[in-house]
Amino acid sequence: MLGRLSDADRALGRLDGITSLLPDKALFLYMYVRKEAVLSSQIEGTQSTLSDLLLFETEAETGTPIDDIREVSNYVDAMMYGIERMKELPISLRLIREMHERLMRGSRGGTKRPGEFRTSQNWVGGTRPGNAIYVPPPVQELMTCLDSLEKFIHADAAEIPLLIKAGLIHVQFESIHPFLDGNGRLGRLLITLYLCSQHALRQPLLYLSLYFRRHRADYYRLLQEVRERGTWEVWLEFFLNGVAQTADQAFDSAVRITELFKADREHIATAGDRTGSALRLHELLQTNPYLTATVAAKKSGLTMPTVNSALAELEKLSVVREITGRKRGRVFSYKAFIDILGEAA
Repeated sequence: MLGRLSDADRALGRLDGITSLLPDKALFLYMYVRKEAVLSSQIEGTQSTLSDLLLFETEAETGTPIDDIREVSNYVDAMMYGIERMKELPISLRLIREMHERLMRGSRGGTKRPGEFRTSQNWVGGTRPGNAIYVPPPVQELMTCLDSLEKFIHADAAEIPLLIKAGLIHVQFESIHPFLDGNGRLGRLLITLYLCSQHALRQPLLYLSLYFRRHRADYYRLLQEVRERGTWEVWLEFFLNGVAQTADQAFDSAVRITELFKADREHIATAGDRTGSALRLHELLQTNPYLTATVAAKKSGLTMPTVNSALAELEKLSVVREITGRKRGRVFSYKAFIDILGEAA
């Protein structure tokens, strides 16, 4: 366990350290939160991809069911809200309810009491509690369990390493299952939120859902074995392996993205004819990897003719490519960037 904890701590520290070297922290935060949102929602069965979400946010066309994309978009909103809200409110039952309300707003679970703890029995798997895989605590025990969880989150237990505590909090929240819907997504979101609250991460760049999705069967099995047999150590080894792997992958992706942006900037500056406007749009593409001329003009302040000329220049330099084949409402894709972001997502 100590060896795994050491590996996870080292990987997390390396990931946190790169945030001070990143040229644009907001950019990486924007993209990593979206990747985590997609992966966490895919565990629950949504079909949307990172490209679907980015196209949706660019107001471009997509064939993906709108409910799927809205669920992912709500996850992004809940995560960003939680990070901002922690400046004035610690992780608490109140904050958890507020985040849940944003997570479920307008989605398929929007009728299942968003932002309110359940007042009826729920279950996992099966058609009723009698044949369910797991039945969470009954309603009359719910607040006692939640109060204990909140106290544990804030307990100054120096003997429990931070990552171990994060793994325990996740299992306990999932086992309490305090909402009628959205428990899995919110429970995974809480891992990163807790690490940020304890300053183990300055930015929420750890997307553990990548690991959980790849090992989905083990993830659910190990959660259940903790409940049935108290196999905490096996779960924690799995959890720490996940932290180490995903932190290392996030670090490598951040390095590759930084190198890509630098190389493309130099390419545009040396080979381009409309360097100023093309560089301005390249900067915009780093937070909008799918871009229309209308959105580009609105966000850059450049005129439509200048934007169209700059996009043509970027297309000629193979920085972007047009993906619709239309003459109107064209969408340009920063494919090399999307490819790095979308790996395993």
